[in-house]
Amino acid sequence: MARKAYEVKGATASGPYSAAVDAGELVYFSGQTAMNAVSAENVTGDIGAQTELCFESLFEALEAADLTPDDVVKVNVYLTDMNNFSAMNEVYATKFAKPYPARTCVAVLALPLGAEVEIEMIAKRPN
Repeated sequence: MARKAYEVKGATASGPYSAAVDAGELVYFSGQTAMNAVSAENVTGDIGAQTELCFESLFEALEAADLTPDDVVKVNVYLTDMNNFSAMNEVYATKFAKPYPARTCVAVLALPLGAEVEIEMIAKRPN
């Protein structure tokens, strides 16, 4: 089977990976950070701005896969500091409608390129 992948024009990959890979019924979206966004300025310390940039890249890949935020079933959020949970959550809550996707949020020691938040998703194609 040939792998079908989707890229994000507004972001650069920080390694050898695709922004999203189509697995038929499911589409897996690689983690995105604000530091991958081409438009990223210095947003260090601004978790709200970093979270926005993560979703800009993720939703661009979602659109390339002909999907919408309503098709997202699972989100994983990685934070380098759980003190940023509330600020991330404020932005996150504006990205999805109820019922929200399932979600995991974990603290990690560090993220690539000095990012403070990274977000990945899984979406399911409508029947």
